[in-house]
Amino acid sequence: MQPNEKRCPKCHSEDFVKSGIIKDRQRFKCKECNYYFTVQKLGKRIEGEYVIKALQLYLEGMSFREIERILNVSHVSVMNWVKTYNIKRPNKTTNIQPEVQILPYDELLDFIGDQDILNRGGLLVTPMENKYLVLTWKSIYSKKNTSL
Repeated sequence: MQPNEKRCPKCHSEDFVKSGIIKDRQRFKCKECNYYFTVQKLGKRIEGEYVIKALQLYLEGMSFREIERILNVSHVSVMNWVKTYNIKRPNKTTNIQPEVQILPYDELLDFIGDQDILNRGGLLVTPMENKYLVLTWKSIYSKKNTSL
């Protein structure tokens, strides 16, 4: 059985043989450079769109656990993505309050059709499998205090 890369990582030769098992993974030896290597373990991968959605929600001020409950992705994964992509949350604003909903298509149409919802603040709609993630945020201040 050949590894997925089918090449030595050091000299890129395709001429290698099996050379034992280490930590339940097949080990190989390159015949040209005598380099020992193992096949990279392919872990569970999460689709890129979930990563983007998680980072968007994080930037909107949601906690890791809230993101976990909404997207059904581990909060530890979200923390790792924030570290990996070096995401910095903007300074916390006290006049914005986000609200998250997951709606099927019919309810989404009714929701967007309500003019009051469109007038009161921002709206972000993104597809999520067969439903839609709707993120709305509005100013806590009333229209009278918009000069603040």
